[in-house]
Amino acid sequence: MSTSIGKTFNHCTHTAMMLLRKAPSLLLLLLAVALTVSNPISMAAASQDKTSEADALKGFASMHPIDVHVHVFRSGPGFQAMLEEEQLTLLNILVVDDTWAPRNQLQPQIDDAWKLVHSSKGHVFLCTTFDGYKFNSPTFTQDSIRQIDRDFKDGAIGVKIWKTFGMEIKDSAGKYVLPDDPKLQPIFEDIAQHDKTLMAHLAEPDLAWQPLDVKKDPLGQYYIDNPQWHMLNKPGVPSKKAILEARDHILEKNPKLRMVGVHLGSMEMDLDDIARHLDKYPNFAVDTAARMEYLMYGDPAKVRAFLMKYQDRVLYGTDLDMNPDAKIDESVKEWKETYVNDWRFFATDETFQVEGRKVRGLKLPKEVLQKIYRTNAQHWVKGL
Repeated sequence: MSTSIGKTFNHCTHTAMMLLRKAPSLLLLLLAVALTVSNPISMAAASQDKTSEADALKGFASMHPIDVHVHVFRSGPGFQAMLEEEQLTLLNILVVDDTWAPRNQLQPQIDDAWKLVHSSKGHVFLCTTFDGYKFNSPTFTQDSIRQIDRDFKDGAIGVKIWKTFGMEIKDSAGKYVLPDDPKLQPIFEDIAQHDKTLMAHLAEPDLAWQPLDVKKDPLGQYYIDNPQWHMLNKPGVPSKKAILEARDHILEKNPKLRMVGVHLGSMEMDLDDIARHLDKYPNFAVDTAARMEYLMYGDPAKVRAFLMKYQDRVLYGTDLDMNPDAKIDESVKEWKETYVNDWRFFATDETFQVEGRKVRGLKLPKEVLQKIYRTNAQHWVKGL
């Protein structure tokens, strides 16, 4: 204890003892003052910690935020209450995945998704998809366009193309199908003609083609749990470079097609590469879904400079889900924790822990926060 603080503490204690005889009820108040003075830093810190989560959610809600990348299979009063409390809009994205039962058929997903849209009181919108596993059908292209156009008519505002192209789906000759395959081009043209957006999850982080090292990469555990997406030593699989070059070919061939490269465009390890793509392709933007750690663990000055320069090309997304068997209260807690940490990173200059690692906030200007959290989504995914 410093000399000055010690004197103040002693003075307060002496005063309390003198007044106790006349006003015993003052003792607790005076002791509280003395303790605050004796340890002002810890008391202030405790107060700040207590209010920071609430303040973060308040700041987040003030943006009327749009999360452009979620996968929701159920809802309930607690989930709807969160949407309303946080003034939150969601883009619910469908994918067809033959490795997981809730996603292995498209039409039941579409039916369930519309129920969620209609019950959400305007908080949820739909990004549909098409079934790539039907690629070898002679009518694949026509059937896909017919289904997409029906979903557009019903109110869908975007279409997802998934990593199965380049990483799983094969043609009748057993060769992996890249996303710029000629059979897909009419689908891209149809999306552009309807002035809709292609949400493109093509390729994966570098680790999908490398030996797994959980300590090296925050997504290492994902490939341990989902070995079907770990491409190392799989015969005939395209390189990540080949898949992303095919993605770039789509951009070049369809300049009127708005494309959002989700997951930082699968270029999460290299902000300079993302910047080169944004400079080259004016019809290309990226979202942050499930890749915030790569921004958080990067050099804060470089990440901030990137976000300032490309403030019109980055959309906020999380890849949060609400699975059919989810416990809604637990999921809502997880969603809020994610939104709090992301807000601290973007909006404050605090230092905090994420997965045991120290993260320093960027304290972006309010006008940039408004773009990342809302207006960029409205520009790139029309109808939100």
